[in-house]
Amino acid sequence: MPVMPGRRDPLRRDIDEVIRRDLCSGCGVCELISDRVTMTDQDGFRRPAVTGEAEVDVAERARRFASSCPGRVVLAQRPEGSSRDDFLGPITGAWSAWATDPAVRYAGSSGGTLTAIAQHLAAKGATVSSVAASPQNPRRTVPVQIMSREEALASAGSRYAPVSAGGRVAEGASVMVGKPCEASARRALDEATGEGSPVMLSFFCAGTPSQGATDALLEKNGIGREDVVDDLVYRGRGWPGDFYARAPDGRTVAVDYTTSWGRSLGPAVQWRCRLCVDGVGESADITAGDYWESDERGYPLFDDAAGRSALIARTARGLEIVQECIESGVLEVAPLDIDALLGVQRYQVERRKYLVGRLMGNRVTGGRNPRYRGFNLWWLVRRSPIRLFHEIRGTVARARRHRSS
Repeated sequence: MPVMPGRRDPLRRDIDEVIRRDLCSGCGVCELISDRVTMTDQDGFRRPAVTGEAEVDVAERARRFASSCPGRVVLAQRPEGSSRDDFLGPITGAWSAWATDPAVRYAGSSGGTLTAIAQHLAAKGATVSSVAASPQNPRRTVPVQIMSREEALASAGSRYAPVSAGGRVAEGASVMVGKPCEASARRALDEATGEGSPVMLSFFCAGTPSQGATDALLEKNGIGREDVVDDLVYRGRGWPGDFYARAPDGRTVAVDYTTSWGRSLGPAVQWRCRLCVDGVGESADITAGDYWESDERGYPLFDDAAGRSALIARTARGLEIVQECIESGVLEVAPLDIDALLGVQRYQVERRKYLVGRLMGNRVTGGRNPRYRGFNLWWLVRRSPIRLFHEIRGTVARARRHRSS
């Protein structure tokens, strides 16, 4: 569509407003709305930049952005044939699962299930978009396409760093692996345009840390910010897997998951992630998450073990794919106790249950919130007035520190 010099530009205005309000998740889906949008590095995160004159149909493009950007709106999902859990979202099937290929299971963060599914679909001719460490600079995470087992293995494991998996790399792909916000945005955009969505694979997510958090963790452990690394993984290579990096001169860093995430990466997640309603990938066809043993208090036991996933099919299409992978021997599964999963995924349960408090605290300090529709947030928190107050007070303090930094 040609652009018109001097035309009003509501798309640029609305994108800039989401960034200014610190509600951008860096998903990249706005790149699919206009060729004028390009994801760039800004202050340690991925943010869209809009250039050029507005298109003739810019108002329609702005409407698509308003209905799909997860900094503007996220919709609870109720696919046909699914049951809905208040905390896990839609479910058409659920299993404890792991990849039967030992190399895939070892490389993956929690049993290698998504890697195994992506590899299976690629072998059938699907074009799979995902992310992996940059071959040129493994400190960075970049979008990739998976066409082979080797490429699937290279993309296995969590990447706790900024990357826009929902952007142009996913355009035209028949399978997209992405964060919950990327699945939400792509699902909503495709519904707005009337186009069919790719098969979407997602995972339980606790937020996107800044790129600076990775560099600081390396520096703290002896590899400077300017030093080259030729290998860097955040998790995988066993479960739960260490943060591991290697420099060409032989220096290595190995930090256990509890320390790397809990003390360095987790505290550095972007502000939008602290207000997130969906860390469980509701809008995907298939979602995987850690499924670990817990102690008598319900806290996870991060003992080294062979990984396994809580694997949830959300749509009829997702259920069909999982069943095909089971029947073909790609996945091995066992029954999944949903209550047990809720017990070990306490963070995901509590972030949704008490999110109203965070949203209220953000508003008190002058922030704006995305619109979250269909999640029954007030109903979830109705019996927890004391915890609600603590969430409000805690968010007010965090928001003031954040905005003054």
